[in-house]
Amino acid sequence: MLGSPLIDAVAAGVLGLLVGSFLNVVIYRLPKMLERQWADECAQLQGSVAPAAEPFNLMRPRSRCRQCGHALRWYENVPVISWLALRGKCSSCGAAIGLRYPVVELATALLFFFAVWHWGATAAGAAWCGFAAAIVALAMIDWDTTLLPDDITLPLLWAGLIGAALGWTGVGLAQALWGAVAGYLSLWSVYQAFKLLTGKEGMGYGDFKLFAALGAWFGWQALIPIILMASVIGAVVGIAMKISAGLREGGYVPFGPFLAGAGLTAMLFGPGAILQAIGL
Repeated sequence: MLGSPLIDAVAAGVLGLLVGSFLNVVIYRLPKMLERQWADECAQLQGSVAPAAEPFNLMRPRSRCRQCGHALRWYENVPVISWLALRGKCSSCGAAIGLRYPVVELATALLFFFAVWHWGATAAGAAWCGFAAAIVALAMIDWDTTLLPDDITLPLLWAGLIGAALGWTGVGLAQALWGAVAGYLSLWSVYQAFKLLTGKEGMGYGDFKLFAALGAWFGWQALIPIILMASVIGAVVGIAMKISAGLREGGYVPFGPFLAGAGLTAMLFGPGAILQAIGL
């Protein structure tokens, strides 16, 4: 314990603002990094060499306006405050800066605050902060691209198992292990059955891995409440988007964001609260 519970939680919230700012970078750049990696691999298989490109990773190049390329100065990159000061516009060309940026930063800050308020300035509190950050990034990436990168889902799964083994998550190792197994196999089975019946793929392998990770963090007992909540909310949102003609090309809605939302709900209120929320 570093100080009073409130001071610790506030400090975690400030850290969450900074982490949220970095998550905005991850959400935008990681899918593009994967696309470049896949393009390079395809070029190598074809025996050709991809043209040299400017370094592009989570650190380089500096954050810049997508419209005019203006490199952000340090004071234009302060979480939330800079967005407010700039009134949500680029200082160079006046292009709009999406509201998502401060929302992700604030959401991460609030989740970090809650984690340390609930679990204290402990290894468990830090573990749940990491869980929240990964879930936020996965939800946003999947919504944008329908990708759930292994670079995040697999470390999240292993972190859940390790956290259970070290007593950080409040879930026994056996429960976490079988939660991971059941989470993966349950959605994999649904995927195979749907593909057999329709000849189409109803979800991606990233969903299996994310559900397995949630099973590792919350135990196998939490899987049914989590999948029920994700399915109900996903169906409601999908119907609403269809009525409003908001569905993207192909008429699909990624399932990962709803799994992520159910996972955060389980973190905040416990898996049992999910059943009450959906009337079960």
